Amino acid sequence: MTAAISPQPSTRTLRARAAARRSEYLADLAALVAIDSGSYSPDGVNRVAAWLADRLERCGATTRTVPVGRHRGRALGNALVARKQGSRQASAGGRRILLAGHMDTVFDDGTAAARPFSLTGSLAHGPGVSDDKGGLLAGLSALEILTEAGFDDYDEIVFLATPDEEIGSPGSAALTRVLAAEAHFALALECARENGDVVIARKGVAEYLITIEGRAAHAGIEPERGAHAALAAAHLTIALQALNGREDDATVNVGVLQAGSRPNIVPAQAELHVEVRATSAVCLERVEEAIRAAAARLPVRGTTATVRQLDLCPAMEATDASRHMLSLARSAGRELGVAFGAASTGGVGDANTIASTGTPVLDGLGPVGGADHTPGEWLDTTTLTDRITLLALLITRLCHTTTP
Repeated sequence: MTAAISPQPSTRTLRARAAARRSEYLADLAALVAIDSGSYSPDGVNRVAAWLADRLERCGATTRTVPVGRHRGRALGNALVARKQGSRQASAGGRRILLAGHMDTVFDDGTAAARPFSLTGSLAHGPGVSDDKGGLLAGLSALEILTEAGFDDYDEIVFLATPDEEIGSPGSAALTRVLAAEAHFALALECARENGDVVIARKGVAEYLITIEGRAAHAGIEPERGAHAALAAAHLTIALQALNGREDDATVNVGVLQAGSRPNIVPAQAELHVEVRATSAVCLERVEEAIRAAAARLPVRGTTATVRQLDLCPAMEATDASRHMLSLARSAGRELGVAFGAASTGGVGDANTIASTGTPVLDGLGPVGGADHTPGEWLDTTTLTDRITLLALLITRLCHTTTP
């Protein structure tokens, strides 16, 4: 017997429910912003996870916390995974939707007390108010208003809150990939761009350590016997910076350059720490080839370079499936009188990890915010009702779409 399809709630119904939650949303946001939850503040991250788990369980989800280990010798908080079962199994066409946000911020312990949540006109301020506590609450609110409206025409909605996104998700990336691979669609809860755009593409990032070996010598007596690693590093820095603009929108940055120990010794070693950002895997590969080629032809006699990739975060590339998701989102936006475009950004997030599994993902689905990672971080509270409604509507549309 086929399960009955639950009625799709109207835009008016969802918007009314979202509007009724405005005061509660702001109180909840103040409570979460009051918790210091930096990436290396596991106790604070776990407090956020416990708060979210309580609300998600009240919404009918089952929750579990997942330890993600340590990073560079420092403890990380737990990830939170909540699962809400729907009425239509995947075998009957039901969809699995992943909602993904992060609990950690870039701020040190004590910031929440020094710079507490505040409202100045329509703008909310405080550490993490936009990145990403406002987005997490938008996802939670959308799930709650769908539940209140009786919508459960899906196989499963999974809510993932990660503890380490701001440091590149070293502990949680594997969990994110597993959950993403199980989903038909993913919606990432970073806040919308300042102009209201959602995010359809993010650059990938690769980090490299280049070690240059030279030969030490007394700089005053016999400098000609040395092989100047610092000089080689300087030439290589110029060559690498010159790669900017040659490969589409790729950026190359020698962020750290270290060499030498004393002013009277020709430096025997040097290190360059290099970051590359590019819009596609192919572009990242081309830039890596250029880096290795430049390192292989140092102009300083007697010096050699070794290039080692330290980290790689794949690009979130726009696909036909993600463009289809965008068209559904923009259609829902028109019903709300909200117009927006699609942004491509150089910043990375958990959406990059999701995209690497092949699961279509759209990001920037929280309320409108900006000035992330700064004392001026803000969230536009006038966008709360429409953005929560938009997210809820998009979930219902994805549950009924034939793509992929």
